[in-house]
Amino acid sequence: MKFDTVIIGGGLAGLTAGISLQEAGQKVAIVSAGQNAMHFFSGSFEEAGPVRERVSALFAAAGVRTNAIDGLQLMPMGKFQPVSLTLEDVTVFPEEHIAEKALIVNFTGFHDFYCTFLAETLEKAGTACRIRFVRLPEMEHLRTSPSEMRSVNIARVMDEYWEKAVSDIRILLGDEDLIILPQVFGLKDASVLDKIRTALPARVAFVGTMPPSVPGIRTQMLLKRRFEVLGGTFLMGDEVTSAALHEGVVSSITTRNLDTARLFADHFILASGGYFSKGLVATPTQVYEPLFGLDIDYPGERKDWYDADFFAQQPFMDFGVKTDPSLHAVKDGEPMKNLFCIGSVLGGTRKEDYGTAAGLAIRTAFAVVDTIKGGNV
Repeated sequence: MKFDTVIIGGGLAGLTAGISLQEAGQKVAIVSAGQNAMHFFSGSFEEAGPVRERVSALFAAAGVRTNAIDGLQLMPMGKFQPVSLTLEDVTVFPEEHIAEKALIVNFTGFHDFYCTFLAETLEKAGTACRIRFVRLPEMEHLRTSPSEMRSVNIARVMDEYWEKAVSDIRILLGDEDLIILPQVFGLKDASVLDKIRTALPARVAFVGTMPPSVPGIRTQMLLKRRFEVLGGTFLMGDEVTSAALHEGVVSSITTRNLDTARLFADHFILASGGYFSKGLVATPTQVYEPLFGLDIDYPGERKDWYDADFFAQQPFMDFGVKTDPSLHAVKDGEPMKNLFCIGSVLGGTRKEDYGTAAGLAIRTAFAVVDTIKGGNV
């Protein structure tokens, strides 16, 4: 099978690149092993400023609404983080004093929403907080084991029973001017968020839970659908098993599900992620990239991989694939001619140029797309 571009990785970076190239008239395939960092997405794009309008337009075409607002996001563990672009689920505040009084609502048996941490942070900033719980009979079947009471399971129930939750919340509400709810709404129907905001008599803020991320999973589903509507080929639940390389050029790859069939392309983009998705692999003696054997930027001495202070920024998080200025992957000291790297497989090797986390994903994706579209490869 022949494509213009084959992308390895179906997360935020891979889908952003894939959609952009399909919109430009290319024939693109994405090979996706399955779960990726979008399932852990906070809903905000760090350092996205240079491409804020561009990513907002791409997302809007996929049915994903964003807020291009500078402000603060209240994180799951009760800290505030500066943001400039977020998904619609995220409430952006102008300052840490977000209300005079806040009602923090959780669902009985859901342990991944840390109400106490949120209340401690808000009270330090001058917001008086009350914590209350809602019990819905429709959720009882989710509690057969603790591991089943997760955000996505609740969200599947809430898409149908959000009105019952709203009724109970109205009863709990006193004189608070803000209601804080976990991000467990709108897994398949984002309009539920606006319906809840309209139905409650106080301002509503949706705050993230511990993973998995409901808005992240919904965003991935919508971006995948957009890619396929544009004519892209999405190989879900598949992984690359081998690559044909010769003199700095990748000619084709094979995947587990396609058996002996090969995917040929003019360009290949590696968006395989970091350690979590095994785009990078660490052993006690080395860190390596498993698909192409690319060069990794990291110190040889293991003592330099980590900081003894557990809460410090850990050096190994900055390890990543070496690239040239145009994000061509480097192998054996030489740039590959048609293999690019984007997203967290780069680690912190290019953060001065492209930022970190979600900002790194979208900015490197657009940079490589522009290079391929411009023919400057």
